Amino acid sequence: MENFLHLFNLEELIRAAGYVGIAGIIFAESGLFFGFFLPGDSLLFTAGFLASQGLFNIWLLVTLTTIAAIAGDSVGYWFGKKIGPMIFKRPDSFWFSQERVHQAHAFFEKHGAKSIILARFIPAVRTFTPIIAGVAGMHYDTFLKYNIIGGVLWATLLPLLGYYLGTFVPDIDQYIIPIVIAIVVASLIPLAMEFLKKRKNR
Repeated sequence: MENFLHLFNLEELIRAAGYVGIAGIIFAESGLFFGFFLPGDSLLFTAGFLASQGLFNIWLLVTLTTIAAIAGDSVGYWFGKKIGPMIFKRPDSFWFSQERVHQAHAFFEKHGAKSIILARFIPAVRTFTPIIAGVAGMHYDTFLKYNIIGGVLWATLLPLLGYYLGTFVPDIDQYIIPIVIAIVVASLIPLAMEFLKKRKNR
């Protein structure tokens, strides 16, 4: 059991993955439909914290994660553009969730272009929103503008938060797990509120 837990230790995963692995995970979660289960928020924060401990250069880390986030969303957009409504007919599997697609579609319909920015901070929804934008035929120039803004905010703020907490708060390493859990819970609040709202309307 201890070995199993060790394999899924986020800090160990980040140490093993390095710059390329972190960027790859952020890319996959940002726009590849099978990346919806990846831990983007907690990974960015923890990588930033590890940068404060000397494992990474924070500015190189932020640059790579920002590029990966923007590129991932762009791939998701073009994927949606090419496959069109076929995505709504794809069956559920380990790598795909029809429920997440519909959540992202509802989110996109509600918030329009700014959903590209807002979705960055909501797990799973951020994976499918660029795909839905492509399906909906959003003009790419408009999409790219919001994609860049959202990518820069998300892939910069979370690592810098981890970095500055690790640099200026004494013994912050003792509280990393609770902080990561808090980040995950906070990122799920919009989905929970939407679920409760729909349930109330029913």
